Amino acid sequence: MRMIEDDLDTPLGQFPVRKRPPLGKLSYFGVALAGLVGLLGALGIFPPWLGRLPPLEQHAEIGSPAPNVDPHKTTPHQSPATPKSGQLPQPVAEISSEASTPLPDSPIASIQAPIRAVAVPDQTAGLGVEAMEQRSGVKIIRPGNGAPPGALIIDVAQALNSGRVAAPHPRLLEQTRYGPVPRIGSDGARPAETYARPAVSLPGLPRIALLVGGMGLSPRATEAAVIGLPGAVTLGFAPYGADLARQTVRARQSGHELVLELPMEPFDSQHDNPGPHTLLADATKAGNSDNLTWLMSRFSGYAGVANFLGGKFTADEKALTPVLHEIAARGLFYVDDGSSARSLAMTLAPGQELEAARADIILDSTARPEAIEAALARLEAIAREKGLAIGVASALPASVEIIGRFARALEARGIALVPLSAVMPMQQQDLANHQL
Repeated sequence: MRMIEDDLDTPLGQFPVRKRPPLGKLSYFGVALAGLVGLLGALGIFPPWLGRLPPLEQHAEIGSPAPNVDPHKTTPHQSPATPKSGQLPQPVAEISSEASTPLPDSPIASIQAPIRAVAVPDQTAGLGVEAMEQRSGVKIIRPGNGAPPGALIIDVAQALNSGRVAAPHPRLLEQTRYGPVPRIGSDGARPAETYARPAVSLPGLPRIALLVGGMGLSPRATEAAVIGLPGAVTLGFAPYGADLARQTVRARQSGHELVLELPMEPFDSQHDNPGPHTLLADATKAGNSDNLTWLMSRFSGYAGVANFLGGKFTADEKALTPVLHEIAARGLFYVDDGSSARSLAMTLAPGQELEAARADIILDSTARPEAIEAALARLEAIAREKGLAIGVASALPASVEIIGRFARALEARGIALVPLSAVMPMQQQDLANHQL
């Protein structure tokens, strides 16, 4: 018998040992089982016994054990690249310690397991950026067409104009005895452009620009306007506030473009007193220039200026012209609030190479809520008829509440809300060229 022959062939003092099946067969069984799991996953079938299967040993080469490694013995230390028994292979790149979303188009897409992360190598980062561009539809433009960096974070909300306005920069400031005032940089940079809120071009849509002034005089009203109004609403700060530095920083961080309100002499100065350092029609050129320097030094980071009152001053060509020239020379734009039909600002501005615009409606000349709503309706009608309308208001509680509600609903009614800088002549020409 074969049993006897085996016993006779066995050396003395040893017992016959039953031969184990080759490890390669177990590995082939594992491959077949994995294929079955993949097929069941593709069909969406996961029997309950699947989670109770014992783990399979994995090796570098199917059908043969790893060299110099006992297949029946586990080692205390394993390489991070080698998966433990029963685990899915870990990816090279770390996604997130909290990530549990499976890869798309995977046959085991319903199995979710946390994926630990490691740094993405620099040589593979570019591929991820290109894939992200293709899948998201967002094209990344780099200065000089440079290669992508090793790690790249894109704030899509900010790129699509969620709106942080630039902080004051020393190169755009000139020191005076009253403090820093704006100037054009040595590189030609202008405050009107540097401190403007970026505006998204929406060809074909009517546009509305809103200026809400009187900021800085009442801390509570200022805070309510900064928070309650959309970022695309431009805010006008008076030069007399006690906390202008902090308040203007807060406004810029909320996305608001800023203008400085310049007090100008009205026709009835006894009834309407603009305040100290007012620009006067009868003052000397040097006197108004000194007052203008003081007013411009009250805070920094504004893109333009607007008149506050000024019926008498803006009607005086001799007094107004040097002031408009100074505003243009400092790289700012000018907004006429439309309160005086006798204002010469729009007539004189082109001769001073000054970007200027005039408001169509004062929205709260009557502070009743129904009057403000009626004025906003007229503003919208003008925008639909002419393609652009500018409205100005003060920081009264009723004005802020009603204007904020109106501004947030404009997009749904097919109207674009834009900052004042976007309606200046130079920007208008750039927009027209862009649409050709």
